[in-house]
Amino acid sequence: MRKVTPFLMFEGRAEEAMALYCETIPDSSILEVTRYGPGEDGPEGTVKLARLSIGGLDVMVFNSPVHHAFTFTPSVSLYVDCSSEEELNRIVETLVKDGGFLMPPDNYGFSCRFAWLNDRFGVSWQINLA
Repeated sequence: MRKVTPFLMFEGRAEEAMALYCETIPDSSILEVTRYGPGEDGPEGTVKLARLSIGGLDVMVFNSPVHHAFTFTPSVSLYVDCSSEEELNRIVETLVKDGGFLMPPDNYGFSCRFAWLNDRFGVSWQINLA
Protein backbone atom coordinates (compact mmCIF):
# COMPACT_ATOMS: atom_id res chain seq x y z
CA MET A 1 0.00 0.00 0.00
CA ARG A 2 1.29 3.47 -0.86
CA LYS A 3 -1.09 5.83 0.97
CA VAL A 4 -4.70 6.66 1.86
CA THR A 5 -6.29 9.74 0.26
CA PRO A 6 -9.71 11.31 0.94
CA PHE A 7 -11.93 11.15 -2.17
CA LEU A 8 -14.75 13.66 -2.71
CA MET A 9 -17.36 12.92 -5.39
CA PHE A 10 -19.41 15.77 -6.81
CA GLU A 11 -22.13 15.76 -9.44
CA GLY A 12 -21.14 18.52 -11.87
CA ARG A 13 -19.78 21.04 -9.34
CA ALA A 14 -16.23 19.79 -8.76
CA GLU A 15 -14.52 22.78 -10.37
CA GLU A 16 -16.57 25.23 -8.30
CA ALA A 17 -15.76 23.32 -5.10
CA MET A 18 -12.05 23.13 -5.96
CA ALA A 19 -11.89 26.89 -6.51
CA LEU A 20 -13.69 27.62 -3.23
CA TYR A 21 -11.41 25.35 -1.20
CA CYS A 22 -8.20 26.65 -2.78
CA GLU A 23 -9.26 30.29 -2.32
CA THR A 24 -10.42 29.77 1.28
CA ILE A 25 -8.01 27.38 2.99
CA PRO A 26 -4.42 28.63 3.32
CA ASP A 27 -1.69 26.57 1.61
CA SER A 28 -4.15 24.97 -0.82
CA SER A 29 -3.71 24.40 -4.54
CA ILE A 30 -4.88 22.33 -7.49
CA LEU A 31 -2.15 19.82 -8.24
CA GLU A 32 -3.54 17.92 -11.21
CA VAL A 33 -6.70 17.95 -13.36
CA THR A 34 -8.03 15.48 -15.90
CA ARG A 35 -10.99 16.71 -17.98
CA TYR A 36 -13.70 14.79 -19.81
CA GLY A 37 -12.87 14.36 -23.48
CA PRO A 38 -15.03 13.84 -26.56
CA GLY A 39 -17.33 10.83 -26.29
CA GLU A 40 -16.85 10.36 -22.56
CA ASP A 41 -19.75 10.25 -20.09
CA GLY A 42 -19.24 13.76 -18.67
CA PRO A 43 -19.59 17.08 -20.51
CA GLU A 44 -16.50 17.65 -22.62
CA GLY A 45 -13.97 19.95 -20.98
CA THR A 46 -15.36 19.67 -17.45
CA VAL A 47 -13.32 18.28 -14.57
CA LYS A 48 -13.35 14.50 -14.48
CA LEU A 49 -10.76 13.80 -11.79
CA ALA A 50 -8.46 16.14 -9.88
CA ARG A 51 -5.95 16.10 -7.10
CA LEU A 52 -5.80 19.01 -4.65
CA SER A 53 -3.73 19.95 -1.69
CA ILE A 54 -6.12 21.40 0.90
CA GLY A 55 -3.99 22.91 3.63
CA GLY A 56 -1.34 20.30 2.87
CA LEU A 57 -3.74 17.32 2.74
CA ASP A 58 -3.89 15.50 -0.60
CA VAL A 59 -7.53 15.09 -1.69
CA MET A 60 -8.92 13.45 -4.81
CA VAL A 61 -11.95 15.08 -6.44
CA PHE A 62 -14.22 13.30 -8.92
CA ASN A 63 -17.00 14.86 -10.96
CA SER A 64 -19.53 12.06 -11.48
CA PRO A 65 -21.69 12.28 -14.60
CA VAL A 66 -24.12 9.86 -12.92
CA HIS A 67 -26.68 11.01 -10.32
CA HIS A 68 -26.45 9.01 -7.11
CA ALA A 69 -28.99 8.47 -4.33
CA PHE A 70 -26.44 9.63 -1.75
CA THR A 71 -24.28 12.64 -1.01
CA PHE A 72 -21.84 13.72 1.69
CA THR A 73 -22.51 13.09 5.38
CA PRO A 74 -21.26 15.06 8.41
CA SER A 75 -19.97 11.83 9.95
CA VAL A 76 -16.90 12.39 7.74
CA SER A 77 -15.53 15.92 7.81
CA LEU A 78 -12.43 17.95 7.05
CA TYR A 79 -10.91 19.35 10.26
CA VAL A 80 -9.06 22.67 10.04
CA ASP A 81 -6.91 24.09 12.85
CA CYS A 82 -6.69 27.88 12.48
CA SER A 83 -3.91 30.06 13.83
CA SER A 84 -6.09 33.08 14.66
CA GLU A 85 -9.69 34.00 15.35
CA GLU A 86 -9.66 36.24 12.26
CA GLU A 87 -8.60 33.29 10.10
CA LEU A 88 -11.30 31.07 11.65
CA ASN A 89 -13.98 33.72 11.07
CA ARG A 90 -12.92 34.25 7.43
CA ILE A 91 -12.91 30.52 6.67
CA VAL A 92 -16.23 29.89 8.44
CA GLU A 93 -17.98 32.85 6.77
CA THR A 94 -16.78 31.76 3.33
CA LEU A 95 -17.54 28.05 3.65
CA VAL A 96 -20.96 28.39 5.31
CA LYS A 97 -22.31 30.68 2.56
CA ASP A 98 -25.29 28.80 1.02
CA GLY A 99 -24.55 25.92 3.40
CA GLY A 100 -25.47 25.60 7.06
CA PHE A 101 -24.15 25.25 10.58
CA LEU A 102 -24.17 22.04 12.56
CA MET A 103 -22.51 23.97 15.41
CA PRO A 104 -22.17 27.75 14.96
CA PRO A 105 -18.90 29.43 16.05
CA ASP A 106 -18.68 29.41 19.84
CA ASN A 107 -16.73 28.26 22.89
CA TYR A 108 -17.83 24.66 23.42
CA GLY A 109 -15.47 23.88 26.30
CA PHE A 110 -13.23 21.57 24.29
CA SER A 111 -12.16 24.60 22.22
CA CYS A 112 -12.27 28.34 22.84
CA ARG A 113 -13.60 28.86 19.29
CA PHE A 114 -15.04 26.09 17.12
CA ALA A 115 -17.56 25.74 14.29
CA TRP A 116 -18.92 22.74 12.41
CA LEU A 117 -20.66 23.36 9.11
CA ASN A 118 -21.73 21.92 5.81
CA ASP A 119 -20.68 23.94 2.77
CA ARG A 120 -22.93 24.53 -0.25
CA PHE A 121 -21.79 21.22 -1.76
CA GLY A 122 -22.65 19.24 1.38
CA VAL A 123 -19.03 18.70 2.47
CA SER A 124 -18.69 18.87 6.25
CA TRP A 125 -15.99 21.02 7.87
CA GLN A 126 -14.91 21.36 11.51
CA ILE A 127 -13.07 24.66 11.98
CA ASN A 128 -11.10 25.05 15.21
CA LEU A 129 -8.98 27.77 16.80
CA ALA A 130 -5.87 25.80 17.76
